[in-house]
Amino acid sequence: MEQFSGKTVIVTGGSRGIGRAIVAAFAAEGACVYFTYHRHKEAADTTAAETGARPVLCEQSDEPAIVAVVDDITAASGAVDILVNNAGIVADQFLMMMPRETWSKVIDTNCGGAFLWTKAVSRCMLNAKRGAIVNIASVSGMVGTAGQANYAASKGAIIAFSRSCAAEFGPKGIRVNSVVPGFIDTDMTARMPRSIKRQSLERILLRRFGTAAEVAAVVTFIASDKASYIAGQTVVVDGGLTGTVV
Repeated sequence: MEQFSGKTVIVTGGSRGIGRAIVAAFAAEGACVYFTYHRHKEAADTTAAETGARPVLCEQSDEPAIVAVVDDITAASGAVDILVNNAGIVADQFLMMMPRETWSKVIDTNCGGAFLWTKAVSRCMLNAKRGAIVNIASVSGMVGTAGQANYAASKGAIIAFSRSCAAEFGPKGIRVNSVVPGFIDTDMTARMPRSIKRQSLERILLRRFGTAAEVAAVVTFIASDKASYIAGQTVVVDGGLTGTVV
């Protein structure tokens, strides 16, 4: 039996990479999946065609648009059962060279977007007294990475945000957790210099990058009824990378 049959899922940033794998995993298990995109319409169309999920053009910082999307989905489906806050951007630069605008854009998109989507779906979930929210962070938010002060800060904030939301919503029947991917084989890691890849692999206990499907499998588990007693947790999917950090 498909474990998400009858469930409505929203995945932000679902057109490519980890987001696309998450969309595909939920759709394969019978969920009615909506996913957002901003710039990559062709990729969004491909994801929709491959998974049967429904693409929604929506910008992460546009609160009225986010509220309207959630209202429309709730009206059509009756509820939003699961939210996956995956959308995010990277704008790497050493701190001394980083303009304030670059800092703010990453923080507002990655952390601010999660806040807006969570706020928008919370009313529906609170009324239903059930729901699951999974926020996608990054190992950069746990260990820090040179040249990624803005990205690391945003992902570290996501981890703290998830724990606070878990404390706030848990008594109402809504589970909130964060999933923390390490180096995952996506378009982003494909562009990494070979020397950086080699250094990174030496730090990973399993000596390989992860796959988007491996992250998606954890996300769907955390969102499922099989994880009904898991709340306020930070689940790391990094092949043992942070297991060697003291």
